[in-house]
Amino acid sequence: MSDRDAGGTGDAGGTGDVGDTGDAGAEATGEPAADNPPVRRVSDWDAERLRALAAEHDTPLYVQDLDRVRENCERLLAAFPDADVRYAVKAHTGRAVLAAVRDAGLDAECASAGEVDRALAAGFDGPRLHYTAVNPPARDLDYVVDVAEAEPELTVTVGAVDTLDRLAERGYDGRVCVRVNPGVGAGHHEKVTTGGAAKFGIPYDRAAEATRAAAERFDAVGIHAHAGSGIDPDQLDSHRELVARMGELARELADPSDAGAGPSGGADPVDLEYVDVGGGFGVPYEEDAPVLDLPAVAEATREAVAPLPEGTDLAIEPGRYVVADAGVLLTRVNSVKPTPDETVVGVDAGMTDLLRPAMYDAYHPIRNLGGGRAREWSDALPVDEREATPVTVAGPICETGDTLCRDRALADPARGDCLAVGVAGAYGYEMASQYNSRPRPAEVALDDGTATVARRRETLGDLTAVEREATSGGDRSEATRGDDRTGADR
Repeated sequence: MSDRDAGGTGDAGGTGDVGDTGDAGAEATGEPAADNPPVRRVSDWDAERLRALAAEHDTPLYVQDLDRVRENCERLLAAFPDADVRYAVKAHTGRAVLAAVRDAGLDAECASAGEVDRALAAGFDGPRLHYTAVNPPARDLDYVVDVAEAEPELTVTVGAVDTLDRLAERGYDGRVCVRVNPGVGAGHHEKVTTGGAAKFGIPYDRAAEATRAAAERFDAVGIHAHAGSGIDPDQLDSHRELVARMGELARELADPSDAGAGPSGGADPVDLEYVDVGGGFGVPYEEDAPVLDLPAVAEATREAVAPLPEGTDLAIEPGRYVVADAGVLLTRVNSVKPTPDETVVGVDAGMTDLLRPAMYDAYHPIRNLGGGRAREWSDALPVDEREATPVTVAGPICETGDTLCRDRALADPARGDCLAVGVAGAYGYEMASQYNSRPRPAEVALDDGTATVARRRETLGDLTAVEREATSGGDRSEATRGDDRTGADR
């Protein structure tokens, strides 16, 4: 389960030279051709196209390139040809993205009932659905158990014995996977280092017993663990240790006699379909950060988990790697304010649109696409003719932390310029909110060059729709009849 990534330099790291995929790795794993680069930098996007999209659809605006999503899926499948590859839906839940991921051949790993509902609507069926919730609310379990009646191949991953009991109380006796806390965590921020946090999974020393107990009441098909998100090269040893422990646990479950006189000795074997080692595959956020050597990481993962019992497959759950560099957030400069300490560039996107910088102190690359005017209201110089100027890019939210960057050198911004915030396809729109009563932005999906509105811009009327519905006796037509004012700065 690939929880939200944190920090900004974010590579999950490979072995040896992280930035060198090498011909040997490509040859051994069927690495995609050179026209499928391992990362898409913000500088690689077509500036003229992005400016045109911002002009047509207004800002803030998310742009998600489905062709790039497919390329990322292709690269994962090539690096892990014998593994079950499952997309961590929480990274980006948009229908267009889910359909692209489905068609590319990835399964769906869902962290909530809502994500299961979205995956079903996008065409995933039971065998391709994995519900991996943490402390699931009762209504979520009710919903998933109902879904499982129609889709009996759906798998429910549980991280507490209590959750097994709650499933049994609902009459569920289907497929389960046991989430294990391996005692090993990694990641770019303490808020996403899940492997060592007690919140996640059954402690390793009790996992075998819990899995055997689950097998007596359910169809126990797998074990699962996840170290954290955005694992960098310095933390790769922790990732290997987690993977190795999961391999050991799978072998102990398959052949308890190897445990001798220990707690597993004499127990019945549990035949697993898979060992899921989570995600955490990094994407470089900083412009000069090295590219993830995915084939090397895949080989290191296979070596660490081996040998798996016969009939047991490796499974992975990438999220950010699939969608992060496929998305940008476009925002418009509305003010440039020199101060004695810094120049503050005010924009129309803030922490309600992209939370990661405020929540995780995460780095996102920013590119000035130009198009604005100088203070004298004459056309500003073309971007490539402007000097780089250290600026703080700040949003419209009444919080000091509402900044997209601080003291960052950008081509001298002018009012009306369009800025592209890169690597924003993962946990961007998904973490957006209506704080400060601000409508959420629109999102456009690019598919083979054609732009389609994937999510419309919310209106001021949308902000109060649920309140009006509650006070109008359930008349949804009245409650949802909001005006289309967006409060945009004209």
